[in-house]
Amino acid sequence: MKIKNGTISNWNEEKGFGFITPKAGGKPVFFHINDYSYRHKLPIKKLEVEYYISTDEKERLCAIHVVPLKGHKNYAKKLRQNFFSLILFISFSLVLYYLFNSRLITIELICLYLVMSLTAFLMYPTDKNAAEPGKWRTSEKTLHTLSILGGWPGAKIAQNFLRHKSKKISFRITYWLTVVVNYSVLYWLTTPKGSMLMESNISLVNK
Repeated sequence: MKIKNGTISNWNEEKGFGFITPKAGGKPVFFHINDYSYRHKLPIKKLEVEYYISTDEKERLCAIHVVPLKGHKNYAKKLRQNFFSLILFISFSLVLYYLFNSRLITIELICLYLVMSLTAFLMYPTDKNAAEPGKWRTSEKTLHTLSILGGWPGAKIAQNFLRHKSKKISFRITYWLTVVVNYSVLYWLTTPKGSMLMESNISLVNK
């Protein structure tokens, strides 16, 4: 394959795709965020890039191995974001471990957090891969529901490592609100009333 040069003429950050106008002229070429260099900052309009031409599953022309021609690197910020999400996950895991050892929460609740986090983590790449015209997307409401039900640790890891939904301000604000709500519910479940409700619900499920 012959390497080509061009300029990003359109970029949809929310949906994760854009178009490159070839330097040699011709129609803009579609590219997906998954085909863009993970070692660089997210794409922006007017960014000069090099790429290869390929076809997608529908035999449409698209750009792959898209890399900025110069600069636009962001190693330090990406490492900080990834490190923060891992520290957040480990810290919360230690909180759950402490509460369980103190007999303030049950093993069933810990399992719920694990299942919700894993589900949320898997939903983000599914939505990112579907960020193309005509494909089914996972709604933001679904992602936030998973977070509020306990999947926010896994969601944060997915956001930072996959660079998906990590820039949209409204989504980030709502995400952190789900974290606050979930933490508040967890705290309430450690109180006598909350503990009684949790144990009664577990008893009903086990019957």
